[in-house]
Amino acid sequence: MPQDSEQAHSHQGQHGAGSRHLPGHIAAALAGAGGATDSAGQPWAGRSLSGDDARIHNFEDDDGTADAGYVTAIAALINGTGTEADVVASLATARVFVPVVAQLAEEAAGLDGLHADKQADMALVTLKAPDGRKAMPVFTSAAALETWHGEARPVAVYAARAALSAVSEGAQLLVLDPGSDFTFVVRRPAMWALAQQRDWTPSYLDDQLESALASTVSAFRTVRRLETQPGAGVASLTADGRTVSGGGSGPELRVVLFLEDGLDAVAVQTLVAQLNEAWARMDSFAEGVDSIEVKLQRAAQEPGPH
Repeated sequence: MPQDSEQAHSHQGQHGAGSRHLPGHIAAALAGAGGATDSAGQPWAGRSLSGDDARIHNFEDDDGTADAGYVTAIAALINGTGTEADVVASLATARVFVPVVAQLAEEAAGLDGLHADKQADMALVTLKAPDGRKAMPVFTSAAALETWHGEARPVAVYAARAALSAVSEGAQLLVLDPGSDFTFVVRRPAMWALAQQRDWTPSYLDDQLESALASTVSAFRTVRRLETQPGAGVASLTADGRTVSGGGSGPELRVVLFLEDGLDAVAVQTLVAQLNEAWARMDSFAEGVDSIEVKLQRAAQEPGPH
């Protein structure tokens, strides 16, 4: 896991998965989200995977290794020649493994008062991120899943299907290969884009979003201008401590406000609160931004022309 995600932990029981068929609610989650729209009211139209894409754990001649396109995209990201968007794009056609574990559903009294396993159910594994959000772990190879949880059952699905499952489970993050040499976190906007099979642009690279945010500051005379940048939480770490410019789960978007001099702390606090309210009402912000940090800077400190 990246450094800021190491505290994520499993909510599910650590029991053997067995070889039974998936129960209906798990199969339904893996088949697609339960409603017609996502939590922002956007339709899941166009997200259906049909034909070969609809197979669950039925990938012929699958040797269980990681998808070559994903491996290439991750290597480029780590080497500084690729981007987060390239990694998410590679997942559009990648097969991944979703871990499923056995969970005690009902207990019965056994001999000498000991509890006996009367009924066990199959459950998708979810994690809790440091910020409290629910995340779903997925693995690019069967070996990575086995290393992480030796008793979990690997269920092979396309990554877009895993994203739909995460939506159905109420998760806001996909965590790829936790416990491996490098863990990549797919944030909510990217996860939704993957589930809907559409391209994803990171919020910090979205010029239209920046323009929309900038338009909201025109009503505040104390704000000279606004600028967006990658947030501090975009970066992540490899297991051996190398910094990678992507895959993190912390603040994703940094909004820099260039302010006039003379504002006291109360005025600044009021201004930021009003701007946050204005941004929260924007559809493009609600759909495209996972997390935000605001940086304040005096307009007089802006660098001059070269």
